[in-house]
Amino acid sequence: MKRLFTIVCLLLATLTLPAQYRRPPYGDLYESVTVAAMREDVRFLASAALEGRKAGSEGEREAARYVSSRLEEEGVDVLTGPQGEPFGIRQENGDTLSSHNVLAFIPGYDKSVADHYIVIGARLDNIGTYELTIDGEKVTRICYGANGNASGLAMLIQLASMLQRNKVLLRRSVIIAAFGASCMLGAGSWYFLNRSFSAVDKIDAMINLDMLGTASSGFYAWPSGNADLTQFLSNLSATLQPIVPQVVTREPCFSDHKAFYDKEIPSVFFTTGMYPEYNSEKDTESILEYDNMERELEYIYNFAVQLCCGPRPLFKLDEATAARLNGKMVVPYYECDVKPTFLGSTDPGVFLQKWVYAYLHYPAEAVRQGIHGRVLVDFLIDEKGNVKDAHVLKGVHPLLDEEAVKVVGASPRWKPGKVRGKPVISEVSLYVEFILERRKNR
Repeated sequence: MKRLFTIVCLLLATLTLPAQYRRPPYGDLYESVTVAAMREDVRFLASAALEGRKAGSEGEREAARYVSSRLEEEGVDVLTGPQGEPFGIRQENGDTLSSHNVLAFIPGYDKSVADHYIVIGARLDNIGTYELTIDGEKVTRICYGANGNASGLAMLIQLASMLQRNKVLLRRSVIIAAFGASCMLGAGSWYFLNRSFSAVDKIDAMINLDMLGTASSGFYAWPSGNADLTQFLSNLSATLQPIVPQVVTREPCFSDHKAFYDKEIPSVFFTTGMYPEYNSEKDTESILEYDNMERELEYIYNFAVQLCCGPRPLFKLDEATAARLNGKMVVPYYECDVKPTFLGSTDPGVFLQKWVYAYLHYPAEAVRQGIHGRVLVDFLIDEKGNVKDAHVLKGVHPLLDEEAVKVVGASPRWKPGKVRGKPVISEVSLYVEFILERRKNR
């Protein structure tokens, strides 16, 4: 009886929680706060008043103002002002078309990687044309319809809100981006990467949201053939999720991820694909499946948190590294969930003091020649804790370099680092110092 009373009390407590903290059931019987917000966003972004949000139009500028205001309402720090960051596109007739990017920022908590970014983007414009060269021939493509991309923008706003509320979970920082003039060969994303954002080398990965409104026809993820992102998707999909995307090897369509891929930034494209009305110039808000969009949103949120907190995905491995690792992923020491330990300590300084300097022999010839300095040694700790592939990243002299690599390579086993509870290959870089004592004058 006491147990039954406790259960009833817990149920009553749950029902009295504010709506934004309750997990509503999926389905048509109850419209959640998230679904209601996405529905309202789509109604505005797909409305006839915006005339399709064509690149450079007043409708696109109004959409930029709307997205900026909605992000501010959700507490996200908007970087680009009330109507976004303007940029110009020179057209074939010599005229300049003016478009806008909307950018917002969610800070990460970990000082060691907070200056690294995950970019999450969606297409701001809707109606437009772009050209592609296929087998040597120019092909013109048209993009329009409410699902391209009012659904992605609505989901971007809600995703930003969820990440903002839970930013204490994010090691890396997040850039939220609504890209203008995407239908014009991804002009907005190109401008962001080549003119606007100064820390492109600190972008660790990109998530692209485009046409996400009809999951009954399929929910897809295209990781651009990237092995690390494919592994991220596989790991997450193996857990309990409301919906799981099908990982595809063929690019669904042209979108903003392309500009990031060209910069060798790992990118994943989430989409439900083109819908039957895609080739209709009419707005098609009524066909969007909001309950499925909420499921997709939860999966993509979990994926984004995983990317923000996990190891940096590699774009590609050089041939020598790939052969050495046999396709296995290497995780930098500081990005391990559980860092490698030596004699019970995660501080590499302990390894230096208790092993390296205890067994380091200063080469006699180096002493005679007065050679000294710091050798930067890089090495791997495999899943069993063995030290492998010790090599010099920054040397001083062959005599010192060889001794440093020899001592590090002879290390006893470590306790391996872990990511998501599983042992991984981790990479450590540290300086080995060779110091000559000065003799005092008598």
